[in-house]
Amino acid sequence: MIRFWLGFITLLSLVGCSEVIKKDDELKRILQKQSLVFATQYGGHAYYQQSGEHAGFEYELMAGFAAFLDVPFQVKVFTQPNEMLEALEHGTVDIIASQFLFSPDVLASYKLGPTYQYFDLVVVSHNPDDTVSNLADLSGSLWLAKDSFSEHVVAPLLQQNTTVNWQPVTDFDNTEMLEKVALEDIDYTVVDSLLLNKYKLLYPHLNPVIKVAQEAQRRWILAPGQDDTLTGALLEYFGTMVHNGQLALLEEKYFGHISSIDYVDIREFLRAIESTLPKYRNWFEQYANGLDWRLLAALSYQESHWDPKAVSPTGVRGLMMLTRPTAKEVGIRSRVDAQQSIRGGSTYFKKIYDRLPARITDPDRIYFALAAYNLGLGHVEDARVLAQKNGLNPDYWLDVKQYLPKLKQKKYYNQTKFGYARGDVAVLYVENIRRYYESLKYALASNSAESSPSS
Repeated sequence: MIRFWLGFITLLSLVGCSEVIKKDDELKRILQKQSLVFATQYGGHAYYQQSGEHAGFEYELMAGFAAFLDVPFQVKVFTQPNEMLEALEHGTVDIIASQFLFSPDVLASYKLGPTYQYFDLVVVSHNPDDTVSNLADLSGSLWLAKDSFSEHVVAPLLQQNTTVNWQPVTDFDNTEMLEKVALEDIDYTVVDSLLLNKYKLLYPHLNPVIKVAQEAQRRWILAPGQDDTLTGALLEYFGTMVHNGQLALLEEKYFGHISSIDYVDIREFLRAIESTLPKYRNWFEQYANGLDWRLLAALSYQESHWDPKAVSPTGVRGLMMLTRPTAKEVGIRSRVDAQQSIRGGSTYFKKIYDRLPARITDPDRIYFALAAYNLGLGHVEDARVLAQKNGLNPDYWLDVKQYLPKLKQKKYYNQTKFGYARGDVAVLYVENIRRYYESLKYALASNSAESSPSS
């Protein structure tokens, strides 16, 4: 955040906020035509359609900027990065909001918005045991996206390497190249670390062997030769997003649970999807209570690894690991009967979900309900109160999860109604379920040939 505001203040001093309003300019043209057109591409975490709805980190930023300007917006999808630049130069799009990383040489003549995201650039191998640590030691095949930041950084360093067959490609995007690495069609590619972590939920063996750039910056692209008013509007928009916490909330929504991926854990989960889930899938679907059955299945895996006979040292049992009082509350006679356990666990989870304040919306509402399933609603409410007392928003998971671990500390739990709790365990619990949920969606989509981790 500090880095963003330093850059923001510097750029703002050059552009001038008053210019956003006063100049008869690019921004005024957009406001007068009441249309804002973005260029992007499908896939990754940029833009995709999910259950008929538009989604993606970049898409939500686009929608936010359009709302900030109070104009309707349109998204045009391109399959080739150079086509986005051509559309920008010809005026058929106003802004490129893309996860494609153009090389600095390509971007030299274009205007750029403020930096809104940082990531590392990594060489990825399909071998989890690959220990290569230097580009000079690579051997085999390596694909790089043509005219990309990856090619700009890596290609000059490979000139003296005669053991690697590298080539720039245009027919495949980064997500497709990652899949080719995962399937061992090629040995290596280079992608950003955020995209890699997303794909490791489906291909956990993908291995980032070399970090070739740290804290690379992502920025929107504007047409060359225009004045600074649209740039100024972007500065103001992203500055507002940082100041009110909305950018951090989007980062949490799309990336908060994938900062690290456990190779063994996700590998075993994917195996269980194939071997164990089919026994119980119909019941998860039947008793979903209006929620996504895949979320219920992910919750159950976190609880019992889909073992209907599972039992904990504290006496909770079954697929959904119900206590005796909870089983009685939801009308369950046998906690180790798989069907009854799923029905009872789903009923209990929905009760928690419905008891949360109506103003809390998804996905935060789901995260709070998951934490309460593990810890109890009272302890979650204690953490929400602590967050609010300390100036944070009690309705945002991003804020409250900072205070759940503090329920183990005397200075904090002495202030609460329900006292001591292992809130740090609840935070890990929620993040695990989020990973399982997303991994399950990807795996089912991949198995049915519907899509890849882009959706």
